[in-house]
Amino acid sequence: MSRPASLKTLLLACAPTVLALGLAGPALSAPTAKTAPATTPALDAAALAVRAELKSVGATRFTAPDYKPGVVRHMVMFTFRPGTTAAQRAEVTRRFVALTTLSRRPDGKTVVTSIETGAQNSGENADLGLEQGYLVTFPSEGDRNFYVGRPIVTEAGCFDPAHDAFKTFAGPYLAKVVVFDFTPTAPAAP
Repeated sequence: MSRPASLKTLLLACAPTVLALGLAGPALSAPTAKTAPATTPALDAAALAVRAELKSVGATRFTAPDYKPGVVRHMVMFTFRPGTTAAQRAEVTRRFVALTTLSRRPDGKTVVTSIETGAQNSGENADLGLEQGYLVTFPSEGDRNFYVGRPIVTEAGCFDPAHDAFKTFAGPYLAKVVVFDFTPTAPAAP
């Protein structure tokens, strides 16, 4: 998730979508955006493979609900910017969890099976400063691809406008975002 260059411009452009999707909650003042050098991180092997797959099959197929059916887990973890209030953190989480019902295809079908969330509470001292975690479950890779959308999928109608609006809202509150997706293997039994 990249940080918007001009939050005001993006919010004005997305305002009708945000209001239509019910994502406009209590008025919260966004933290002051810090100007950072515009560098794009190098793509890792998984990111390169996903982009090659998209190019090979096309956006419509890549985001179809029947594309690679089977459970997909999408783990997302946030570190909030210093100065982000408890109310702002709660609003980010409320809007994230609301995607369970707001994330829909143009035909109205939902793409998310479930979203679970919780604050980091491990005592192992290996959290890398991450504060809040989310586990999003999808019924197919196509549904996950549709939900994730930009910057991977940019074709209109092939990505989730609710998730896109959420990223625009949440970006100014976040210092670090970690995403890890996987297809579960058979669970081990005792």
